[in-house]
Amino acid sequence: MEIADRIVEVKREMDNFPIENASQLEAFRIHFLGSKGTVKGLFALLKNVPVEQKREVGQQLNALRMEAQAILDARKSELDEKTAENNKLDVSRPGEYTPVGARHPLSVVRSEIIEIFKRIGFSVSEGPEIEDDWHNFSALNFPPEHPARDMQDTFFVEKGEREMALRTHTSSVQVRVMENETPPIRTISPGRVYRNEAISARAHCFFHQVEGLYIDKDVSFADLKQTLLYFAQEIFGEQAQIRLRPSYFPFTEPSAEVDVSCSICSGKGCNVCKYTGWLEILGCGMVDPNVLEASNIDSKTYSGFAFGMGIERIAQLKYRVNDLRLYSENDVRFLKQFTPEM
Repeated sequence: MEIADRIVEVKREMDNFPIENASQLEAFRIHFLGSKGTVKGLFALLKNVPVEQKREVGQQLNALRMEAQAILDARKSELDEKTAENNKLDVSRPGEYTPVGARHPLSVVRSEIIEIFKRIGFSVSEGPEIEDDWHNFSALNFPPEHPARDMQDTFFVEKGEREMALRTHTSSVQVRVMENETPPIRTISPGRVYRNEAISARAHCFFHQVEGLYIDKDVSFADLKQTLLYFAQEIFGEQAQIRLRPSYFPFTEPSAEVDVSCSICSGKGCNVCKYTGWLEILGCGMVDPNVLEASNIDSKTYSGFAFGMGIERIAQLKYRVNDLRLYSENDVRFLKQFTPEM
């Protein structure tokens, strides 16, 4: 077949080549204009054309290449316009519903507690979850024979030749703060803690705490009580009242358990508060002088108070959740209940 006839055939082939989408457009480019395409193949045959015909045939080949490029450009422009039209935003279309996520209830309560104490000058301190004996026990006035050191209460971890433990409270963070800062100290320590307990609706092997510490000159038990009353009224409402019952903790003396008036029955008595009108929320006390001295703080010059609460306990009272296991099971049906209203 002569090259002139081949040019005519290629023109017919270009005119009939289907180009309905980007893939077919690219196939057209490769087939006709690619480095191994039909048009370039015809230019390679130009060497076999007689000298007197080369000028004319060369002009025909150039025209063929320009025609192929024109078809390519035209079809590309049409496809671009079609795509733009399809992607054009139709403001009259009804909006598509996008599900709104929810923060975990423990995260919500944790943030609320932190913000309450930040408003009265408390900073936030954090520390490691794997602790040594000094920070987790000894510096907090736990004697060697204290039952909290036993295997049934603590997860012990071997780290080289040292015996470490998963922290049983965030008081270990307070020890680190006292060791590295000079009074006045006013800080809270939120975080996850671990206890070697059987998992049930009322207990878990891990849970979350927020512990507070205030050390300065002339800090009194009255300061502690007023701070906790402020917290209770901020998180449970202005009608909330507290009462303090004597208790014992190794790192505070005197120590107390704190109850808040039941917000469900307004203190009249119900099955939630066991008809007492009160709900236990936290433990507290004045920092034991031995604890201050262990962190090189002069107990004759400074005094302080400390308190600690379980975030799950506060969330339980706010949201009436009676099974601790729900917080860590990631059940979407449970978590959806805390989706904020739009």
